[in-house]
Amino acid sequence: MRRLKPLAMALGFSLVASSALAAACGNSADGFSAWKAAFAKEAAAEGVGARGLEALSGAQYASGTIAADRNQKSFKYSLEKFMQVRGAQTIISQGRKRRAQDAAFYDALERQYGVPAGVLIAIHGMETGFGGFMGDSSVVSAIVTLTYDCRRSDFFRPHALGALKLVDQGAITAQTKGAKHGELGHTQFLPGNALRYGVDANGDGRVDFYNLTDALASTANFLRQKGWQPGQGYQEGQPNFSVIQQWNAAGVYQKAIALMGAQIDGG
Repeated sequence: MRRLKPLAMALGFSLVASSALAAACGNSADGFSAWKAAFAKEAAAEGVGARGLEALSGAQYASGTIAADRNQKSFKYSLEKFMQVRGAQTIISQGRKRRAQDAAFYDALERQYGVPAGVLIAIHGMETGFGGFMGDSSVVSAIVTLTYDCRRSDFFRPHALGALKLVDQGAITAQTKGAKHGELGHTQFLPGNALRYGVDANGDGRVDFYNLTDALASTANFLRQKGWQPGQGYQEGQPNFSVIQQWNAAGVYQKAIALMGAQIDGG
């Protein structure tokens, strides 16, 4: 036992040192610059390259993102109110038209990934109004700010690293605009998910979430990789509803997507 004590002490000091070196979160803009410098070391150790680190250095504290994060009222609505506020009937009506106009595309996606058109179209409509508005906030600044913020640092950290690696890959730049929480593209992928599940569906050598083909194929790939069972139902209580739950954590959102998807699919 005596021989183990020096090792245990060394390990203890190592853990303390690692903890001390970790970037400390904050709840205001004060300390953001110092946090970025500390996080840059962590990011480099995680494989972020020069372009990503440069984007991190240029990130600004996103006060609008913090305000939005503290004020997500719509997810507290009843399902009926939520669908009314989010324009469910318009999404269903336009979604059916989109399904009919580009049937070959959606059929190909379902053959490859097993995900029905209605689900993908409902997500597309809900997230950005079918690409009508994909956000006006800096993706990098937003996601880096949320990682610095103490409220959900651990949740957003892999997405901040994902965003910086996407910059390295050329999938986004430091100037790319997205939603307040750093979601990007037609279906508003969080950057870590974009990095992991992105698909170059149009074959141009680049995963582009602002390209509809890439974005919807990536969305279908995300759902399939999360356990989507082709041919199974996706309403509440059916096998694939649990997969929809992994796209967004809000219960009213999940139920709305399932209901709208079924109506777009004609069920």
